[in-house]
Amino acid sequence: MKIPKSFEILVYNGLVDEVVCQLMSGKEADVYVVQSKGEIRCAKVYKDAGKRSFSQQAQYQEGRKGRNSRQARAMEKKSKYGRKEQEGAWQNAEVDALVRLAEAGVRVPQIFSYFGGILLMELVVDANGDPAPRLNDLKLTPVQAREYHRAMIAQIVLMLCSGIVHGDLSEYNVLAGRDGLVIIDLPQAVDAAGNNNAGKLLERDVENMTAYFGRFAPELLSSDFGREIWKLYASGKLSPTTELTGYFKQSDNPADVGGVMREIDSARLCHERRLSK
Repeated sequence: MKIPKSFEILVYNGLVDEVVCQLMSGKEADVYVVQSKGEIRCAKVYKDAGKRSFSQQAQYQEGRKGRNSRQARAMEKKSKYGRKEQEGAWQNAEVDALVRLAEAGVRVPQIFSYFGGILLMELVVDANGDPAPRLNDLKLTPVQAREYHRAMIAQIVLMLCSGIVHGDLSEYNVLAGRDGLVIIDLPQAVDAAGNNNAGKLLERDVENMTAYFGRFAPELLSSDFGREIWKLYASGKLSPTTELTGYFKQSDNPADVGGVMREIDSARLCHERRLSK
């Protein structure tokens, strides 16, 4: 196909040899299959803020730090420079999340480069070598649904243990690759320790996935992994090997608000120390 104008700088710099075809058009980006240095890869081209349908709500932005005070002030004032910086921060959030999650062992696409608003990464394929379908495109058996649900809960726990909540997880941004499920689309990913909305977003992610798999295995609909996972995380008891029950019981004891705030502050400080290293 004819090379889109947005790819010209990547072609000039030798990062892309050919644009093979457009794979999909999403709410915040268009995705293409490209040839890069002799390999077939995937290129995510972010749309301008004015052309996106995804709302950059404040709940996702909380806890994200700008590179400097000038950037932060400009983003708060929503000046032209600030909007540009906010757009860059939105895209960089996905790159940072993909790197951190890959290091933690979460199944996400491998990144090759990020240049000029285009993220060049691994093309996830199915058993036939074709671009992997999204979960939403599949019809599962009850056994497959239960297996995939178990795998997704494990991935969500692994993400949370690395300090990240996807924030928009559903059957539309999980690919069924030849080696298992792969999580995609993370520009709205939030810092679990630095965002007060993280718990609600985590629970919503789990509910979305459970509702989808519950279409094929209805018994999954009675589980409550989201609140169980967040409770374990907030109490410092969650690890990738924690055995979950899918059951949650609300405590009748009075809430220790002061203790909870101290735990949150402690978790945030520990997380910031890890990032600074």
